[in-house]
Amino acid sequence: MTMLNTVPPNAMVASSMQRRTRFVLKRIGRLFNRWLAAAIAEHARRADIAVLRHLSDRELKDIGLTRGDLGAGLAEAARSRIGMQQSKRR
Repeated sequence: MTMLNTVPPNAMVASSMQRRTRFVLKRIGRLFNRWLAAAIAEHARRADIAVLRHLSDRELKDIGLTRGDLGAGLAEAARSRIGMQQSKRR
């Protein structure tokens, strides 16, 4: 008797469904992780802007920013940080 004859057909279907379920759950987990990471990054960005708004014009000038650069400056810093993080993963 071969191995194929001893395995009931229902067991193969159940195994296939378990693999599909695991795959879907992993995809949902990754999606949730990305969403959570984006929410944390947005919260950090808003906190950074709040801190920078409390600095004086002279303090901002010392770090190379003006009041008009606050939103765009942080967006550029975030893009460069993301680029550095992605290059470290590779």
